[in-house]
Amino acid sequence: MEKKFSAILTKDGGWFVSYCPELGVASQGKTRKTALKNLREAVELYLECDPIGLPEKREVFEFKARVLAHA
Repeated sequence: MEKKFSAILTKDGGWFVSYCPELGVASQGKTRKTALKNLREAVELYLECDPIGLPEKREVFEFKARVLAHA
C-alpha cells in the first residue's frame, strides 16, 4: 500500500533539507532529487517502526505571519 505525503524543501548552504510535516521526519541531500529520495527512505523506515493511519484527504494551506527582524 502507498500513501501520499507532503515534502517541504529548503536550501541550507550547499544542502537541500527535506521535511515531511505529517510525520515530523526530515532528511537532506546535495540535490533536490537526492533530498526527496532520502526523505522517502526516512519516511519508510519511520513507518516500519511506527505505522500509523492517516486520512486519505487533507488540506494544505499557506499563510503569512509577521516576522520581527532581529538586530
